[in-house]
Amino acid sequence: MALDHNVSTLAERLSASGYSTYMSGKWHLGEAAEDMPHAHGFDRSFALAASGADNWDDKSYMPYYKDAPWFEDGEEATLPANFYSSEFIVDKMIEYVGSHDAGSPFFAYLPFQAIHIPVQAPQEFTAGYKGRYDEGWEAVRKSRHRRAESIGLIPKGATLTPFPKSSREWDTLEENEQKLYAARMEVNAAMLEAMDHHIGRFVRYLDSVGLADNTIFVITSDNGPEPSRGDSDFTTLLWLRLNGYHIGLERIGERGSWGFIGPEWALAAASPSALYKFYATEGGVRAPLIIAGPGIKPSRIDSPAMVTDVAPTLLDWVDAAPAPLSKKPVFGRSLLPVLLGHTHSAYGPGDVRAIEVSGNSALYKGEYKITRSMPPAGDGRWRLFNIAHDPGESDDLSARFPAVLADLLLDYERYAKNVGVLEMPLGYDSSQQLEMNSIVRALKNDAWLLVFLASCLLIFIVLRVHRISTALRSRVFQINH
Repeated sequence: MALDHNVSTLAERLSASGYSTYMSGKWHLGEAAEDMPHAHGFDRSFALAASGADNWDDKSYMPYYKDAPWFEDGEEATLPANFYSSEFIVDKMIEYVGSHDAGSPFFAYLPFQAIHIPVQAPQEFTAGYKGRYDEGWEAVRKSRHRRAESIGLIPKGATLTPFPKSSREWDTLEENEQKLYAARMEVNAAMLEAMDHHIGRFVRYLDSVGLADNTIFVITSDNGPEPSRGDSDFTTLLWLRLNGYHIGLERIGERGSWGFIGPEWALAAASPSALYKFYATEGGVRAPLIIAGPGIKPSRIDSPAMVTDVAPTLLDWVDAAPAPLSKKPVFGRSLLPVLLGHTHSAYGPGDVRAIEVSGNSALYKGEYKITRSMPPAGDGRWRLFNIAHDPGESDDLSARFPAVLADLLLDYERYAKNVGVLEMPLGYDSSQQLEMNSIVRALKNDAWLLVFLASCLLIFIVLRVHRISTALRSRVFQINH
């Protein structure tokens, strides 16, 4: 799970062009000394070498991690007592930018923890959303679909994919459950607003020192809404309790609260798109992309773009030094001609874009898209959609256009071979694998947890044997009598 040293990072390329390079936030690209940001082109960094962490305290957020591995410039670091992730990430970046040579350009990379589990936010932000989600996830999902249609994000009349049968209906929840889930979504919205607030604080800082007008800003997300639940299994609940977390309504979102929204709210948050994080449906991979900078007029651009296009765009924009020949070439394309209005798209009708994680796959070509969703939300079958007319991926065209499906499947095979995609074993379920990985890693991290679980298993066996023995004795007595 470390970044290949044969790739040339944006920081390395910009550093070679005279930029000071800074990073503050989530790294998750390797924890060994040779894998940290300072080994990939960053002059200064304060990095979380994990998939996430608590937003209030210096501690782990899931059984997979023993602690929260924060590092500054490659050395283990501790967090301040008044830590809140979005605030701290911006504070640290302001510190770095404020100490750099004003005569040279800089690159600032701020990968926030928001809005990742655990969903946590200051109460002053959460209070503004009181009652906003009381109508439930079906109502919010439909409302967002109508809103997307009214402002032209999707075509008029585009179908909203039916709510999955496996999902709970809001009206089937008891009143106290509805209050709890509505409150969780309030915190989710507040966490996003808190991040937005601190991004604004960073922009105002750059403006105060005369740098904002000559700075390029890029804001995007890495995936769709997070469907995980903190009450999904006994092991997770046990770990949360033993690590000082609760999932209840009291002081929700604040220190000690482990927040989540679950799959139903994730479906609503992704609306008008289908599914959510981990899947290659639009709900899993479609995210906002905001680019602003000198010479760019504010406008909404309807053009394909991949996250792999961000680095080529910035390198093209600043005319950066070329990458060493020993490094692997980038996959992406520069979006600068699109931003400048010279062309409508960086991709032609025959160009291919693809993505895959744990067997969840997608490939785009022109107006068409094929996608495969693995269990638990999918069945592993490939489906074909016209993404221009059916952004919700509700109308599978596989049977009507078999030749198009076959053509795109061949393109996917080439992509998979080129990047080294590994086929998933038959019956593979990524959610089950994640849970198993966390349990195994937790047992390795904490011997006491292994002893505790072994003790629980032994007690269960003893009680079970006692119950069977008692039942047998009772049966013998009845037969003798």
